[in-house]
Amino acid sequence: MGDIINHQDMTVMNMQSSPDQTTGHTAEQPAPRQVQRVRHELKRRDVQVLRVANVSPHFRRVTFGGEALSDFVSASFDDHVKAFFPAGADTVVGRDYTPRRFDNAARELDIEFALHGDGLAAHWAQQAASGQRLTIGGPRGSFVVPTDFDWHLLVGDDTALPAVARRLEELPAGSRAIVLLQVDEADRRTLETRAEVSVQWLPDSASLLAAARALALPAGFGYAWCAGEASVAAELRRIIVGEKGHDARAIRAAAYWKRGATAHHENLEDPR
Repeated sequence: MGDIINHQDMTVMNMQSSPDQTTGHTAEQPAPRQVQRVRHELKRRDVQVLRVANVSPHFRRVTFGGEALSDFVSASFDDHVKAFFPAGADTVVGRDYTPRRFDNAARELDIEFALHGDGLAAHWAQQAASGQRLTIGGPRGSFVVPTDFDWHLLVGDDTALPAVARRLEELPAGSRAIVLLQVDEADRRTLETRAEVSVQWLPDSASLLAAARALALPAGFGYAWCAGEASVAAELRRIIVGEKGHDARAIRAAAYWKRGATAHHENLEDPR
């Protein structure tokens, strides 16, 4: 990730912990980790479907390619691009997706589409075939979380699965990850990683929240990340920070969707 410093508007957040019984750090023991907010040039790119693959019953991976990807940058595992789908005469609809994999040399970008329901994006992904074209925009920016935290907590539902899978692949040997995922049994998969990882698969949001409440956070200075339905992600943040005393500067929570809403994406900030 060394090339990200060449992009515009980089903000560095020094993750120094204040006295905290959970992390064990004090103001005299600063944590060296730095979270970076990076802005990218916002542009739309016309890409072509190279191939498709069914990852599981409700997930389809579409690999896009083209020279328009020559300057594409995705510096963080939870980046999102907006895919624009035709919705009638001169009308397009945008939906947010995680760049699951990007190969700059090959000019290839993988996006995993959830096939739940009969929405516009799911319908497009179901019929996607080699040679079709699509327009994507972004990422607008990246929130780069270093891999050298003492531990990483990753929590979410199936919409968070592509980001979690990418993060685990990025973590180096010797790192530690704790994963809580609410995913249908048919869509659970092997998660590749060099890290020491424990994974709990949960059947519903109630079980996910219960698992978060029951979790004992490890010693050391860790980073928590959670994403999913808006109310569940907000409650996960409240549990991790409010109930467990985790440093509010060392967590990122995002609403990837909201019950009853369309095309909802929101980063959940510290409510204080």
